[in-house]
Amino acid sequence: MEKTVQGIAPQRKKIHPHKFALWIAMGSISMMFAGLTSGYIVRQAEGNWRYFKLPPVFYTSTAVILISSLTFILGLKAFKARQIPKFRMLTLITLILGIAFGALQYMGFYQLYHQANPVRLSGNPSESFLFVIAGLHLAHIAGGIVALLIVFLRSFRTKIKVYNATGLEIVGGYWHFVDALWLYLFVFFLANQ
Repeated sequence: MEKTVQGIAPQRKKIHPHKFALWIAMGSISMMFAGLTSGYIVRQAEGNWRYFKLPPVFYTSTAVILISSLTFILGLKAFKARQIPKFRMLTLITLILGIAFGALQYMGFYQLYHQANPVRLSGNPSESFLFVIAGLHLAHIAGGIVALLIVFLRSFRTKIKVYNATGLEIVGGYWHFVDALWLYLFVFFLANQ
């Protein structure tokens, strides 16, 4: 039983409906990737599996996306402190790093596709799993980049009536999620080379 102060019951802290929707979406996306990586492991055990080595550019892309999460955190902090020019700069840096991550991922898959023993959709299930998993992740990154672009463009509004960071926290939550998802996939592919 909750204690009351001067006869007033304390209010429960409620989660914003959009944040709740984000948590549901992240749970669904996590389940999808858990299913895909589980299927990868099960199919790998059946044989007829082609192993491949990740090109070094994937290490660079991993560092880039980790730094982008840090710049977003700093940008959110600047917004809450009402340091709008700093917020804009950090949001732009996060956006550029997100685009750089996508470009580095493209380079990595280009290298896989054009190496001496190329990884292509040639009927081997390992290649199909790799491209489906990576393609789905890049689609989620593209969604994050669009959200970051919207945040950046909105930062130039001349009148900000309320410094409400809920929308930024939602975008940040999603961006950190796709960051963590890439870390999971990166470690997963490294462990299964």
